[in-house]
Amino acid sequence: MNDSPARDELPLPDYDHIPLGTLPMRITALDEAGIGQLLDYERAHGDRLPVVQVLERRLEALQGGAEPSGTIPESLPEVSQGQTGSPVSPATSGPPINPPSHGDPTNPAQPR
Repeated sequence: MNDSPARDELPLPDYDHIPLGTLPMRITALDEAGIGQLLDYERAHGDRLPVVQVLERRLEALQGGAEPSGTIPESLPEVSQGQTGSPVSPATSGPPINPPSHGDPTNPAQPR
């Protein structure tokens, strides 16, 4: 087995942060050597079975005659730096919730 490449030597930027669902489309531009580097890195670090399977399938396709296509993205648009989720403001918050009648002694509807 080859020595795994360092993270900054990988042919795909932000490899460690790529969502599994987008990995197959992101690796289409890589050749056998690039896929091999990612596979070596993955096996030496995360060794996540679904990721290894995606990389192995692509490597087999390339060895079977498939050609690299597309371009390698410079960054990941899906991965936001900083804020996660949707912002909450008074305009986007839900309606006020009233406490149940049995939990508020000032509620006139509460049975006595």
